[in-house]
Amino acid sequence: MAIDFTFPPEVEATRLRFREFFQGTVKPREDGLDPDRGDPDARAKLVQAVLELRGDAKREGLWNPHMPPAWGGLGLGPTAQAAVSSEAAKTMLGSYVINCQAPDEGNMHTLLHFATAEQKEMYLRPLCEGSTRSCFAMTEPEVAGSDPTLLRTRAVEEGDEWVINGHKWFISGARGASFAIVIAKTDPDAEPPQARNSAFIVETSNPGWHVVRDIESMAGSHNHCEIRLEDVRVPAEAMLGGRGEGHKLGQVRLGPARLAHCMRWIGQTETALDMLVDRAQERFSHGSVLADKQGIQWMMADSALELYAAKLMVLHAAYKVEHGLDFRQEVSMAKHHVANTLWRVIDRAIQVHGALGYSRDTPLAGMLLQARWSRFADGADEVHQMRIAKNVIKAYEAAGTTSAATGGLPI
Repeated sequence: MAIDFTFPPEVEATRLRFREFFQGTVKPREDGLDPDRGDPDARAKLVQAVLELRGDAKREGLWNPHMPPAWGGLGLGPTAQAAVSSEAAKTMLGSYVINCQAPDEGNMHTLLHFATAEQKEMYLRPLCEGSTRSCFAMTEPEVAGSDPTLLRTRAVEEGDEWVINGHKWFISGARGASFAIVIAKTDPDAEPPQARNSAFIVETSNPGWHVVRDIESMAGSHNHCEIRLEDVRVPAEAMLGGRGEGHKLGQVRLGPARLAHCMRWIGQTETALDMLVDRAQERFSHGSVLADKQGIQWMMADSALELYAAKLMVLHAAYKVEHGLDFRQEVSMAKHHVANTLWRVIDRAIQVHGALGYSRDTPLAGMLLQARWSRFADGADEVHQMRIAKNVIKAYEAAGTTSAATGGLPI
């Protein structure tokens, strides 16, 4: 029987090592480090904690689990990485401590697959060492972020240079980044439209790179920046990948990146469900604890059902990525389902906590504010639903059945 929902012994041992590190070393250091709680020194304390914990992670052999050994990593495949990322997300700093934070994790994969040898040494190696940070600049305020063929940022060839002008926003990690991967239109008349964009590595020290502001969202300011590129000149060798491959690069990057988000969201969802059950078992009201009341049990049951489906979706999508199979439909399904599960379970946990959940005395309020972006980041719900539906129709027209578009499973 080929179907097996357990990890190989070496992967399970790795997961448990990470879990012990996150719960035993990282989580105790996080107490009092919330930068949103009014401590003026919180940011400096948080940075210092991350630096010290990164040293611990390196000494424990837990650094760069997502990268090959040649780049200082553990070489974990997507399914094993799913387990590690889920455990990391049960802490505030876990992903940063092991160098798997977004957007750097996605940029590392992008550079690994598309960069030249010289670009890897100059940009990938420092990222793998944890000595620099980066950002990915594609989204623009003037056009729909879900359709990158509409991008207006232009790169014009002048001799042996490219001159880039444009406007980007919600560029995560831009403040403090050493370089950006910028998607710009190089061939506005190319057909198909997906061949019009190219990718460039732009160092943020470039005089034409301007961080306008850190955009304040409903969850506060979290280094999601507005950027202006004004006559940014880069050499021809700054192009990442081939000319006209910007769309391809973005899709190669964003597919696994969407799944990486799902992995983290599963950890957060499980944390919220654990908190819901814990509160329901200890809170007494109207003759019994909340856990004895049918309305609360339905919340638990719905949350468990949705989380179970989310875990299976992510594991199956990761399996397809790992085995070189077409994973686009499964990743779209997972991204939509897990993002909405995250929102619903956190919301239920807040409801069970009552006024306490609405306060900042638990992490739930902050978790819900952060969860709201998950339903449009890396593709809005509606875009993924459109793609999923088109694939369902395509599968039916090709074979008279929708089976291939619902996982292609042997049942």
